[in-house]
Amino acid sequence: MKVLKKDGQILEGSFEEKEVREAFWHTSAHVLAQAVKRLYPGTKCAIGPAVENGFYYDFQFDFPFAEEHLEGLEKEMRKIVKEALALTVYEVSRDEAASFMEEKAEPYKLEMIRELPEGERISFYRQGEYVEFCAGPHIVNTCQIKALKLLSVAGAYWRGDEHNQMLTRIYGISFPEAARLEEHLQMLEEARKRDHRKLGKELGLFALMEEGPGFPFFLPKGMVLKNLLIDYWRKLHEREGYVEVSTPIILDRNLWETSGHWEHYRENMYTTVIDGKDFAVKPMSCPGGMLVYKMEPHSYRELPMRIGELGLVHRHEKSGQLHGLMRVRCFTQDDAHIFMTREQVTEEIKGVARMIHEVYSAFGFEYFVELSTKPENSIGSDEEWDLATEALERAIREMGVPYTVNEGDGAFYGPKLDFHLKDSIGRTWQCGTIQLDFQLPQRFEAEYIGADGEKHRPIMIHRVIFGSIERFIGILIEHYAGKFPVWLSPVQVKVLPVSDKYLAYGRHVADRLKAAGIRVEIDERNEKLGYKIREARQDRVPYIVVLGEKEQAAGTLSVRCRDAEEGQQDMGEMRIEELGKLIGGGRKG
Repeated sequence: MKVLKKDGQILEGSFEEKEVREAFWHTSAHVLAQAVKRLYPGTKCAIGPAVENGFYYDFQFDFPFAEEHLEGLEKEMRKIVKEALALTVYEVSRDEAASFMEEKAEPYKLEMIRELPEGERISFYRQGEYVEFCAGPHIVNTCQIKALKLLSVAGAYWRGDEHNQMLTRIYGISFPEAARLEEHLQMLEEARKRDHRKLGKELGLFALMEEGPGFPFFLPKGMVLKNLLIDYWRKLHEREGYVEVSTPIILDRNLWETSGHWEHYRENMYTTVIDGKDFAVKPMSCPGGMLVYKMEPHSYRELPMRIGELGLVHRHEKSGQLHGLMRVRCFTQDDAHIFMTREQVTEEIKGVARMIHEVYSAFGFEYFVELSTKPENSIGSDEEWDLATEALERAIREMGVPYTVNEGDGAFYGPKLDFHLKDSIGRTWQCGTIQLDFQLPQRFEAEYIGADGEKHRPIMIHRVIFGSIERFIGILIEHYAGKFPVWLSPVQVKVLPVSDKYLAYGRHVADRLKAAGIRVEIDERNEKLGYKIREARQDRVPYIVVLGEKEQAAGTLSVRCRDAEEGQQDMGEMRIEELGKLIGGGRKG
């Protein structure tokens, strides 16, 4: 596949390559805009980028655009593809570009052009009659798009600002082969069935309420799940030599100015005034962790010092970006900060990477690693950034773990390794991260006494494994389609007495299982057995225990496993102790 860059250079590559794939989807967005302008000439075009899975374009229509208009747009897009329009690129001055967009009555394009520096040359891409102000790159011909589908319509404020014009965002996907589109649509259908918002409600795990947009409510079964993850986390970190702390949710503005968050992260922070002074609700736990480290002097003999915190953090997300548990305004971050000497950096990075591997493997996730480098909005010297980046790269390379480089996507205070896990239907999620930081120890004047008796500055690692526990739960719900492993299931056994005659025996069985540490519920309703079994299966309970006359007389259980309807056999009769031992053997930690 050939890609046309804005300097006119043509590169060849595969759709599997990120740059080629993004160029393909970016061109598809232009095809969408071209189709819109053909069918609805009065429409104003905003932006149309490639995104992680496809593309979108924002428009201002002069009529109420709805889902039913997508079919006509798709038809016109396919027509443009069949026309096999070659893409060409040329440059003009900023003033010429502004005049062109003013003549075309494209106010959003004009606004973006006028923000560019005077004297800058601006690239335009042309396909047929459609011309787009764009930095590219693009594929060389529309005919390379063999399959496409417009997926949905949503509202989006211009530039994400709720004070700006509400635009219509059209999402789409495209591929160089029809088979890939069919596979992708099947994945989307499976994803809809697994939607954690739907399953979370059905399984009684969490609730999202109008009274707290972006602030999830965890229900009893959801709290069991959350606490099981936390217990697993705590046991793992105790084994690895971490100590746990808890720092305040609200801290003085001066702290956030020292850390750099007030300058670099202010728009995402909630603030308040206490006793006439500015305070902020913490968006992350690291500044509080720095204060804990500085409470007393430290020797090199104490390092590395590994400090964990399950910190409740709050971040201001725009309402249009909120999505179930995946994007919230309040979440528990499984944070940890490691203070170390320069000589300890490589081994500590490796230690964290091994922990992340262990955790993701425990849940059946594959993953890949991305090295994110210095962003434009950063603090610290180039030398410090180079040292930190080289240290991360060296550690991951020595472990033999493949990685890619994500230029300019580091945290403002340091580069990072991001761990992207892949779920059971092939989607990827960024969860774990290892950030190497020279800056915060300097800003907070953190010290330790070295072997030479002199004061030295420690180096700091920020790291998470789950990332956000709430988001990780959302991912797990969709990964398992609600069928959690036995150790993680909020209810491990559902006891179903055949009739009221066997309620007493059912309660006896439930009590014995609870005493063995098994999470069990008994269905005491006067309903038909078949109905109770169907409901237990819908609740994804791993083991269903049926009790009737025969079981009561023998003091046994008739056990069915959750996946019996998928080809596995009922497990037959067993004693209470046998079932307890079977389930207990699957515990984590």
